[in-house]
Amino acid sequence: MIGTSGATLGWTVVRVVFGVSLAILHGLPKVTGGMGRFADGVAALGFPYPIFFAWCAALAELVGGLLIALGLFTRPAAALAAFTMVVALYRHRADPFARMELALLYFSVLFAAMFIGAGPYSLDAKVRHRI
Repeated sequence: MIGTSGATLGWTVVRVVFGVSLAILHGLPKVTGGMGRFADGVAALGFPYPIFFAWCAALAELVGGLLIALGLFTRPAAALAAFTMVVALYRHRADPFARMELALLYFSVLFAAMFIGAGPYSLDAKVRHRI
């Protein structure tokens, strides 16, 4: 059985790894040069103002991922990024499961972060203790 400190450390590792990978592997490439192609994909989904919504999604991944990794404003950042993953799941709804698996994994961790929060090893916990 994993003790409380083991579960806390485990959640921290999951939160940091998923946050950093969401930011660096998904948000950053869109923001630093892949926005045009990404906006075309957003337009194909039928969103109005596709460039605006593409930037919203990319920033939810980049900034949200970094905030989740740091454990700062974790719940709102996770909510915004989770919504982005819902759209990604919708985008891949007709694809083979392997194409939607990554969005589903990110959504699962982000959804959990909305309810669990960052935990004691986070900037949220540090801020909470100062108030």
